[in-house]
Amino acid sequence: RRCTDIICCVIFIVVILGYIALGVVAWVHGDPRKVIYPTDSYGQFCGQRDTPNENRTILFYFNILKCASPVVLINLQCPTTQLCVSKCPDRFATYSDVQASYRYRPDQWNYFKQFCKPGFNNPRKSVAQVLRDEDCPSMIVPSRPFLKRCFPDFSTKNGVLTVANQTTFKDGRGKTRNVTDLREAANGINIVLDARSVGMKIFEDYAISWYWILIGLFIAMLLSLLFLVLLRFTAGVLFWIFIFGVIGIIGYGIWHCYWEYDHLKGIPGSDLTVYDIGFQTDFKVYLQLRQTWLAFMIILCGVEVVIILMLIFLRNRIRIAIALLEEGSRAIGYIMSTLFYPIVTFLLIAICISYWAVTAVFLATSGEPMYKIMANQTLCKYANLTCDPETFNTTNVTKLCPGAQCTFAFYGGESLYHKYIFIFQLANAFVFLWLVNFAIALGQCTLAGAFASYYWAYRKPADIPLWPLFSSFGRAIRYHTGSLAFGALIIAIVQLIRIVLEYLDHKLKGTQNSFTRFLLGCLKCCFWLLEKFLKFVNRNAYIMIAIYGKNFCTSAKEAFYLLMRNVVRVAVLDKVTDFLLFLGKILVAGGVGVLAFFFFTQRIPVFAQEVPVLNYYWVPLLTIIIGSYLVAHGFFSVYAMCVDTLFLCFCEDLERNDGSTAKPYFMSASLHRILGKKKLSSKKA
Repeated sequence: RRCTDIICCVIFIVVILGYIALGVVAWVHGDPRKVIYPTDSYGQFCGQRDTPNENRTILFYFNILKCASPVVLINLQCPTTQLCVSKCPDRFATYSDVQASYRYRPDQWNYFKQFCKPGFNNPRKSVAQVLRDEDCPSMIVPSRPFLKRCFPDFSTKNGVLTVANQTTFKDGRGKTRNVTDLREAANGINIVLDARSVGMKIFEDYAISWYWILIGLFIAMLLSLLFLVLLRFTAGVLFWIFIFGVIGIIGYGIWHCYWEYDHLKGIPGSDLTVYDIGFQTDFKVYLQLRQTWLAFMIILCGVEVVIILMLIFLRNRIRIAIALLEEGSRAIGYIMSTLFYPIVTFLLIAICISYWAVTAVFLATSGEPMYKIMANQTLCKYANLTCDPETFNTTNVTKLCPGAQCTFAFYGGESLYHKYIFIFQLANAFVFLWLVNFAIALGQCTLAGAFASYYWAYRKPADIPLWPLFSSFGRAIRYHTGSLAFGALIIAIVQLIRIVLEYLDHKLKGTQNSFTRFLLGCLKCCFWLLEKFLKFVNRNAYIMIAIYGKNFCTSAKEAFYLLMRNVVRVAVLDKVTDFLLFLGKILVAGGVGVLAFFFFTQRIPVFAQEVPVLNYYWVPLLTIIIGSYLVAHGFFSVYAMCVDTLFLCFCEDLERNDGSTAKPYFMSASLHRILGKKKLSSKKA
């Protein structure tokens, strides 16, 4: 063997070093506090320790009517003065009313001034001047904190939008306004607040049931290992058990849905539709509707019919795939360490995700506080220009634009680094995709090399090299880093293009140009198909690299032509095998899910006292089901790679050898009887 795709290997190493340098620079300039703490109009963090705002943890907006929606308040800068306060207002009040009564009601002024600029304590100042200089808000409304920001305390009463049970309020400028003026903001806020309430309950459920979730995932791991061990001896019987087990689980689901549907008959309110009750944060409400269980039953019946029809028409091909899996089970039986290699891939991807996320946060918060002139007069020529708060009062801007202020706008900068932060974010995302795909490619090539060493051993297991998995991993790193990086680079480029297309599609959703939407839809579909095709080609190219040690392009070409010459076998064996392995994952996830369902609904008497009290029992249930599927996927992916490698080796074996003494077959006798046409010559002992 020799090193392949050296140029790409060098570029890959240089990019990694540059990626590390980018992370260091972002670490130096970034400040995650900008994400954790809201920032007032003076660029100071709310709630930060050892600062004047230490006990002022909430951001208050002088005139929230100037903010179009919660999205503006959270992501962009609202064009009004913002202060850090210790608590949100709990009453209606206007500055003009408080000023008029401060002499005989000083308590009202003492309460109101905490929402004025720090140090302002001059209730004698005229209302016009106060509002011009924005020393105090013109009004305050009952609010509650959300994302450390004060939002009006919206509620509905008999279908009418209210704030503190009132439908109107004074705006402090001589007008009485209706609460519906805030409807656009209210709709978005109420949805987000409901979602936050659900999120808090879900977090509580995780905090209570996390150890039971880990137990469920551990059971899923044991079941996956047990099934893989049994596959070595009884692949055919076990997979038929898989198939009928899935059919049985779905059948139980159909029966349970019918039982719930019939049980709710005659109960008041059960005949309502989902449309009638609308969106509810308590999802148990939907389970009290007959329509919900009828929909579940129809869906499960459809899935059951599809599976049964597929089994009827593919029964002969399934038997062929099972025989190939038996050969794969023997290979894994000799190289058991391959079952645990997905843990290595998982750790590598976890490192990539963590580094990308940290770098992205530090890049996003690496700007310096930027201040802009905010003027009440729309014709002020200095409005929105950058300013310096320390020297602003010495300029003539305040004379030309009375009431103009130099307030914090956003984080940014004028340096070369700050100008290219967006480019750095794109580079961060691109290198992240490249590294993740490289980790996947390394795993595929390593497993392929180990299983290829099994197939090409003339006498099994005597000729299988010692520590085949570690040897394959060493070869992939030492000789083929460049080839693996080349293949990963191609996938990363396509994935980045898909991300850009998704971003453009999101931005253009509101447009009425149907041709643009159609074009974007076509491009998204084409690049999705291209990514799937390239992943298929790359997977088989890595197998050929592991076998012959050639460069990426040569291996991809040879693998593609080899598969095209055996396209029927590819369609029959590869996809049917994937289907059977998918059924295995469903059975593991479904079995553990049914067990978890009986546990969390207290239907197992032995553990009834151990069940934690939850807001939503489906939170740990869904987590266990999804986690069990992912655990099973990790173990079964080794089998999928094994079958793909053995199949490619088999096709190569048929083309290179003829079964004669000079060119004997390397495949096992059972595999040759299933897939080959020529007689297998006797092998030497």
